[in-house]
This record gives sequence, structure tokens and C-alpha cells, in this order.
Amino acid sequence: MYPLPHPTIVKGDGKYLSIAAASILAKTYRDDYMNDLAKEYPQYDWLSNKGYPTKKHRDAIRQYGITPHHRKSYNLLGDGH
Repeated sequence: MYPLPHPTIVKGDGKYLSIAAASILAKTYRDDYMNDLAKEYPQYDWLSNKGYPTKKHRDAIRQYGITPHHRKSYNLLGDGH
């Protein structure tokens, strides 16, 4: 893959309709994805946290481990692990 030069547009969704539309599509896609994960893995409480590691979610990670869908780049346990 070759990097393409591109500008960064701060608060672009408030300046360009195409960025605003893409932002809405990305959000609705992610919400649908999180709803599907919540059905498959109800113990992680993804319906209420939408993928952000709340205390309840971290407790579930400690008890059940992570899934293939967890973001490995996050500090999932919030305690340096």
C-alpha cells in the first residue's frame, strides 16, 4: 500500500457535507456492529458501553478474557496491564 498525501481537516464534519455524511455512516455502522457483538457476547455489556472500557466491561475482561473483537491497542484493564 502506498501512502497518499492528504490534508487534515479539523472539525471537517462541520465544514464539508461529504465528511459529515461519512461520519454519520461510520457511526451507524459501528452502532450496528456493537449491537451484533452484544448479542454474541452479552457478558461484556456492549449495549451500554459501545466498546469503551467501562468498569463493568473491564470486570468482564478479567473474568472471561478478551474476544477477537477487542482492540488490542487499548489498555483494556485500565490498570497498566
